[in-house]
Amino acid sequence: MENGQLPGVRQLRYSPAPGAGFGVEVLSFEGLRRMDPGRRRVRPQRPDFHVLALVRSGTGRHTADFVDQDLRERGVVWIRPGVVHRWTDVDDLDGPLILFEQGFVPAGPAARAAADAFAPAGRRLDERAWELSVRAADHLAQEHAAAVADPRLASPAVLAHLLAALVLRVHPAEPPAPAAPADQTVFRRYRAAVEEHFTRWHHVGDYARALGHGPRTLTRATRATAGVGAKRFLDQRILLEAKRLLAHTDLPVARCAERLGFDDAANFTTFFQRQEGLSPGRWRTAHSGR
Repeated sequence: MENGQLPGVRQLRYSPAPGAGFGVEVLSFEGLRRMDPGRRRVRPQRPDFHVLALVRSGTGRHTADFVDQDLRERGVVWIRPGVVHRWTDVDDLDGPLILFEQGFVPAGPAARAAADAFAPAGRRLDERAWELSVRAADHLAQEHAAAVADPRLASPAVLAHLLAALVLRVHPAEPPAPAAPADQTVFRRYRAAVEEHFTRWHHVGDYARALGHGPRTLTRATRATAGVGAKRFLDQRILLEAKRLLAHTDLPVARCAERLGFDDAANFTTFFQRQEGLSPGRWRTAHSGR
């Protein structure tokens, strides 16, 4: 099993419709149901792209990385690449689904929001924020439809900036005292390194040596940008993948430990129990298949 592959989870690759390969695609819950008569959507899936959905009407349910969410009007669902999720019940929902590739959002606050691996998958907007978000989504949908209908009107740059506007409407405002640019740069490099190496490197010092910064620098930058220290950030990422392996594969705990870079199952069990308060086996019993 390759890193990131879960045998019990359907892996979804970004594959736009013919003539719609702009890095973003606008669908709907109705379109999702029409394309999925076999209801595969209710089983765990893991996309390698973003899914941003706005609930205009109806009620339903959604599950993302073991968190259940009730869906209703003014609800927003944002599934980031790598998240294991399922559309538990969307038979009664109406609203747009925006699919976009990682990296399609222009650099800036919107791109930072898209890269937030620990952001919640669901939220509900107040009436004013919802109204503006719907307008942004409708504008994006109109531009996307025009680009598909007439290639002469296609402009990935326009689509990217309209998507950025939508992201900034649905994502909570940045903290009033954002991290210094230098800390943001250090954290972005650390975050990318963690995503690449977390199954092998479990100590902040490993990343410090690779990135040319001291552990204190990584800790300061991560705390300023993500609100937790560098070690806590790394542990959260390892723990999340451990939960995915336990819930969505039948690998023995010892094999899960091996996949995550632990030298023996006892160390993995100690790590998991310290983080979650349950042994891996007990946690798996409670969450298997979610």
